[in-house]
Amino acid sequence: MRVSVFIRSLPLLFVITSPALLRAQFQQPTDEELKMTADPKAPGAAAVYLNIEESTNDPFHDMSFYARIKVLTEKGKELASVEIPYLDSGYEITDIQARTIHADGTVVPLVGKPADLLISKTAIKYGDLEVNEKVFTLPSVEVGSILEYRYQVRYSEHVVSSPTWNIQKPYFVHKAHYTFTPWKAFMRDSADSTGSYLLDARRRPLNMLLWWTQLPPGTELKRDGFGRFSLDLTDIPPEPQEQWMPPIRSLLYRVLFYYKYASNNQEFWAGETKLWSKDVDHFAELTKAIHDAVNGLVAPTDSALDKAKKLYKAVQALENTDYSRKKSASEMKQLNLKAAKRAEDTWAQKSGDSEDIALLYIAMLRAAGLTAYDLKLVNREEGIFDNGYLNFDQLDDDVVILAIGGQEILLDPGEKMCPFQTLHWSHSGASGARQSPDGHYAATTPLQYYKPNSLVRIGDVNVDEHGSITGAFRFIMTGQEALRWRQAALRNDLDEVKKQFDHSLESTLPEGVEAHVDHFLQLDDPDAALMAIVNVRGALGTATSKRLMLPAFFFETRGAHPFVAQETRLEAVDMHYGEQTTDEVSYRIPESLAVEGAPQDATVTWKDHAVFVTKTVSAPGSVTVGRTLARAFTVAQPAEYQDLRGFYQKLAAADQAQLVLAKTAHTGTEN
Repeated sequence: MRVSVFIRSLPLLFVITSPALLRAQFQQPTDEELKMTADPKAPGAAAVYLNIEESTNDPFHDMSFYARIKVLTEKGKELASVEIPYLDSGYEITDIQARTIHADGTVVPLVGKPADLLISKTAIKYGDLEVNEKVFTLPSVEVGSILEYRYQVRYSEHVVSSPTWNIQKPYFVHKAHYTFTPWKAFMRDSADSTGSYLLDARRRPLNMLLWWTQLPPGTELKRDGFGRFSLDLTDIPPEPQEQWMPPIRSLLYRVLFYYKYASNNQEFWAGETKLWSKDVDHFAELTKAIHDAVNGLVAPTDSALDKAKKLYKAVQALENTDYSRKKSASEMKQLNLKAAKRAEDTWAQKSGDSEDIALLYIAMLRAAGLTAYDLKLVNREEGIFDNGYLNFDQLDDDVVILAIGGQEILLDPGEKMCPFQTLHWSHSGASGARQSPDGHYAATTPLQYYKPNSLVRIGDVNVDEHGSITGAFRFIMTGQEALRWRQAALRNDLDEVKKQFDHSLESTLPEGVEAHVDHFLQLDDPDAALMAIVNVRGALGTATSKRLMLPAFFFETRGAHPFVAQETRLEAVDMHYGEQTTDEVSYRIPESLAVEGAPQDATVTWKDHAVFVTKTVSAPGSVTVGRTLARAFTVAQPAEYQDLRGFYQKLAAADQAQLVLAKTAHTGTEN
């Protein structure tokens, strides 16, 4: 019998226990657990996990999960809805048992068959694989309740599972136990008389069982004399929730098992990259259809760079199905479309996903006589590349390397609306594998320079002597901010994009002021600066009988500066990309007001990382306040945190400056 590996390690895919556990009885809660209203090990927690047990048994094709949870606040009641990720083919969720125990000891069991209890949710994607979810909900949950449940997932005899143990949960875990019984050929002293073996997707025999761990200090993954794995942990901290963290999946405690044909990093990555590169070249093979398409788009007299730009514009104009609704199999058949197997398929159908379009661009560049390579990397929004984890599927996205004049240019054709020679931020500072003529396959893209990522807010605000204002702003965006809104417009109609833009302004506006975008300019042109025209109105500042005091820095009045309130830092800071934000706000004031006080010109620096500059210019009837924050860094390590925090504390203090306007004609006394 041949058994093909169908399931790859997926975040949160399998939470599993053994058949022996399923036969176990629910635990009788202690008086201490029933009376618990707070947990000294998790101060302020909305809930805590009292127990978690997960296990996978490949020889029996069985996976299951068990948990006990104490609900401490209203928010903790959200854990009453239990989500079970699974794959459609060959999987069955069975043996759901659950009960709610109130603080007085009353037990409310969950009643019903799995088919009646489970509600389907929208599929979620992990790379090329879609994972479905089923949900069941425990009954009669109150603050103070203990939630206890278990379920089992059985899978086909033609499937094996190399599980991922996601050790950390959203809440503190008191005790956890994990076990994994691998496929019988990988058990110690196995007498595998059936002759069964595993094959990967390329029909290669899998002769190694490997594992990757990221565990708390002092914790050990154990393997017994039969080859079964186990892990026991206590007092597991919740998932970190610090602001501006790197991708959380790169930080969490985890154990990943996988069956492989290679036994070391070099052998695996060299072999997998060569096979992947061969697949890329096959997809991007130069055919007559591609040659004809290229000849119709570029001229022989075009420079190499001009050819690359014209072809980039052509593939960007195709329908990118990652930004539109994907067609079902029946729709594809009705429209006489098929899944792209070659670049010419994508071109002929004028549509494809981001990977299809990137590889089509490579094919067209090569057809134009240019040198181009694929670079497959980990999307930095999702994770960080780890070459110690021998799984090529951790690589998410494709960018294109164009070699011209001894230099290599990085291009991102699979990102709709991404300008030529610009990468989406999630593809910068990202690592993976690349095609190469010299056999060097590891690659890391550079982090983004801050200047191309610019936001300029220029406004004229008319102020009366009571502090009522009307005005208009121009928001001028280049780089990542412009790309964000252009991609939002691909997924939503214009009215919805306007609503989203208005919502994004709410946290930056002064109290009592509202803003609404009137229209966008150059929303459909990725090579131009994007402009939003925004109207503002409301009441600003505080008026007394003699003075009107306004916040000098219009968009910074709410004090929502990052890091100021956080004294220490456990994880690195990842702010995605460097950027520069410039504000220039001109307050138009009536003759009855005169400038009495305004912010002093100032400069605050964090050497080689960031600079903050303010400047004020007064003139008859107006005062203009300028503010620029240039943040050249993207990532800061915990050791740098105090310097980072100190910079933002100075910035926050400077942003509290006021504009004081004296009333030149008044009556009464000052309040």
